[in-house]
Amino acid sequence: MKNVDQKYEEALDFLYSFIDYSLKRNFRYAPDKFNLDRMRKLMELLGNPERDFKIVHIAGTKGKGSVSAMCASVLQAQGYLTGLYTSPHMVDFNERIQINGDFISKEDLVTIVDTLKPITKQVPEITTFELTTALAFVYFSNKKVDFAIIEVGLGGRLDATNVVSPMISVITSISYDHVSILGNTLSEIAGEKGGIIKPNTPVVIAPQKTEALIRLKEIAREKNAPVIQVGRDYLYAADTHNLMGQSFLIWTPEEQPLVDTFIESAGRDIWSPIRIKIPLLGYHQIENAATAYATLKTLEKYGVSIGQKAYLTGFGSVQWPGRLEILHRHPVVVVDSAHNRYSAQVLRKAMDDYFPGLPIILVFGASEDKDIDGMFQELIPRVWKVIATQSTHPRSIDAQEIVDLAHRFGRAAQAILPIEKAMMAAIDEAGQESVILVTGSIFIAAAARDSWSALGYKNHNNHF
Repeated sequence: MKNVDQKYEEALDFLYSFIDYSLKRNFRYAPDKFNLDRMRKLMELLGNPERDFKIVHIAGTKGKGSVSAMCASVLQAQGYLTGLYTSPHMVDFNERIQINGDFISKEDLVTIVDTLKPITKQVPEITTFELTTALAFVYFSNKKVDFAIIEVGLGGRLDATNVVSPMISVITSISYDHVSILGNTLSEIAGEKGGIIKPNTPVVIAPQKTEALIRLKEIAREKNAPVIQVGRDYLYAADTHNLMGQSFLIWTPEEQPLVDTFIESAGRDIWSPIRIKIPLLGYHQIENAATAYATLKTLEKYGVSIGQKAYLTGFGSVQWPGRLEILHRHPVVVVDSAHNRYSAQVLRKAMDDYFPGLPIILVFGASEDKDIDGMFQELIPRVWKVIATQSTHPRSIDAQEIVDLAHRFGRAAQAILPIEKAMMAAIDEAGQESVILVTGSIFIAAAARDSWSALGYKNHNNHF
């Protein structure tokens, strides 16, 4: 008799037995491979479970996971049964599908996969991600969630999640990533991300580069989709920050005269804009939080009840590991999932902010299709040594290639595998004065968190 763990592993083997483009070193984003026909057919065969709950659909290059987690946390705090679908996972597959912060159980996953098995025979060339997305929709339907926050996997227009009819679409920060797939310009990439914008459905747009913003607004205009623009319709400012978290103020343009008085009174005025605390670090998370806040306020305008207590509780308790996460303080060990040049730039600004002047040992690994040269241009000026490593993911670049690149940037470097040994080497080098920064991909971040526990260290999760 098989136990649940064996059945769970067999269910995962079944899912991974289909086409998984995330594991391919080279693939084309072409209509013959990426289209919604398979997904629409699969949904019909399953009885369209994606229609059984309200949806917020979130795309973007950076920040979409954080915004998703924040929206889900606030809705949960209000008392709604809230599903969250994200990808990829950090450690275990079932992290991708959550309800009120609890991962899908192994038993539920096995049961739903069993229902999917006969149906897959009717949908030729179905992919792993399409099946995983269907799994999430069926699970949320079975559990009768009130809301589901659905994060796009890749792009948007042709992503498997784009069969949904959301209450709101959200586009987070757009930057250069997957350029061989999504396009070589921000306008082209925005065109793919903006493919989730639906006719007559509001879209919340995070702060964007001008080129991306113009394209997103064009798409919204063509689809008669009301635009809520963060930085125009909702204004925000950083308040306080330390290694335990940060706070920010947020207000509407109509409240600006009151904010002016508040500012001039140095905060002594009776009225003040709402002040929200988040445990996530880095100014970019304030931008993400403002985007989540705008999304939730837009839900309110469409009849969803959310009280101020839910905002404060939900934002204050949100969890999103592997994003500027501090694992240890002596020495300081920071893990981040930055995987393109823009996110590396954001990460370096955060390191300058929280650890000014401290030398950094960079533990780095990445996928071979990433702009590693661009990431190094942003990070290396603060780094005195690079320890190159790699995850077990098939697309991981060889650690020696990272060493060679670091040498071209004039930095000492060595390749150390596996990541547990790379972390131990960094700790030996760091002493108490250097900061250890682990980054390059979500897979490296996940492996670092896992190895940290395996090495016998306690994860501080930003709290000291």
